[in-house]
Amino acid sequence: MIGAPRLLIHASTVALSGRAILILGPSGSGKSSVALQLMALGCGLVSDDQTQITARDDTLWASAPAQIKGRIEARGIGLLGAETVASAQVVLAVDMARTEEHRLPPLRTIEIGGVSVPCLHKVEGSHFVAGLLQYLKSARTA
Repeated sequence: MIGAPRLLIHASTVALSGRAILILGPSGSGKSSVALQLMALGCGLVSDDQTQITARDDTLWASAPAQIKGRIEARGIGLLGAETVASAQVVLAVDMARTEEHRLPPLRTIEIGGVSVPCLHKVEGSHFVAGLLQYLKSARTA
């Protein structure tokens, strides 16, 4: 990835088996909370709050800036240490600033660094995090 364009974005990122979810949203939108829940279900932390994105060959790769690597904020508890995933391919973005209104949402994408990735909106429901985990395991079907 040497020479590839890099961006620093306001997002938390977790990964499973090399596949990452980029959790986007303003402060207080629940990025770290969703990341912590996914970590409790077996995902590894890539980065919390700020994620470094590298675009290469029509794919996005996420990693942590050195100064925050291995730490995640648990609101009301403090900063926690975490084992990290050094880098993972972004296969999904979640926009925590927007709430999903459809039972079966349309396919949406977001462009980051010139690369389009699928994008979901936040879902108000206890199944949301489990659904994200399943997406990492097998992606969305038509």
